[in-house]
Amino acid sequence: MDYDAILDARGLLCPLPVLKARKRLQALQSGQVLRIEADDPAAIVDVPHFCDEAGHTLLSTSDQADVQVYLIRKR
Repeated sequence: MDYDAILDARGLLCPLPVLKARKRLQALQSGQVLRIEADDPAAIVDVPHFCDEAGHTLLSTSDQADVQVYLIRKR
């Protein structure tokens, strides 16, 4: 899937991946997609919860090698 911006959150621990995602999403237009790459085990819970709370759409979650990939569409 195509995306408009990427956030490399590898090496960051909770809550930094979500805090950086929030900041990166602020710069995007409604409907644009952010790709997040994270390796924090807590991101599996934190990213979907963040999307639910903020009203963004979590388009997909996948594991690729040693990283979790999340695609989020800005509300």
